[in-house]
Amino acid sequence: MAARVLRLFPGPAEEVALAGLYVADALHSLGSASAPFVYASFVGSLDGRIALQDGEASRLPVEITSENDFRLFLELQAQADCLVTHGGYLRDLAAGRLDDVLQIGTRAMDRDLVRWREENGLAAQPAVVIASASLDFPIPQSVIREKQRVLIATGRQAPRDRVDALRARGYPVIVAGDGASVEGAPLVRELGNLGFRSVYLLTGPRMLSTMLRDGMLSRLYLTIAHRVVGGESFHTMAAGPRLEGAGRLRLSSLYYDSAAPDGAGQWFARFEPLRPV
Repeated sequence: MAARVLRLFPGPAEEVALAGLYVADALHSLGSASAPFVYASFVGSLDGRIALQDGEASRLPVEITSENDFRLFLELQAQADCLVTHGGYLRDLAAGRLDDVLQIGTRAMDRDLVRWREENGLAAQPAVVIASASLDFPIPQSVIREKQRVLIATGRQAPRDRVDALRARGYPVIVAGDGASVEGAPLVRELGNLGFRSVYLLTGPRMLSTMLRDGMLSRLYLTIAHRVVGGESFHTMAAGPRLEGAGRLRLSSLYYDSAAPDGAGQWFARFEPLRPV
């Protein structure tokens, strides 16, 4: 039986199909070159864990993963002109510590999303923007095989020799910040100048924080698995200085999945940042 979830907000409560839940948001149509629509997603536990530190790598706790959440992740990815990832993910991917999630249509469960992209005028695969301060990462073979457009984003103080080497290999390098790290506002501005209208952040706490701090985040999708994970070394959704007013968000939709993960249940929540008044 196809998965179904219960819409709790906005009311009235109604049972709906899981498949198609997020593509119905039509994120690809909400932005423009002058104001790209920037969105992020996380899955976390009741105690706020989005990742556990495992040696040099961080990993998603297996207790909070589910096929239902992954389907919605793929629906968000399908609506993107470009995916923003980071050098740490590419290093972990090359080492076999993480799975490759940079393409649409490589699994039976998302073949329909390939057709959806085509029907909605999007490229076969989203472009990949790699944010990195060190510029020390490999380009995944899957990205080369799928002929995805690749761009590098870094700060003005990034190693000049590595910037030159990447440009010599044919990869455009975007300078998006005055320090070594990428900053939200200049990155979004440069991506808009390149014609990207829908930008999906496949990054982590630091990128979410800079996007919120710079007022660049358009929407946050959050899956909250009904599990308490624990663990002494972990990551939460934001990093760096306190966000204060920039961290205000308002709930715009909430769905309840009673079956996954592992019978515990989870919420699928959507939030809109509140702009300063």
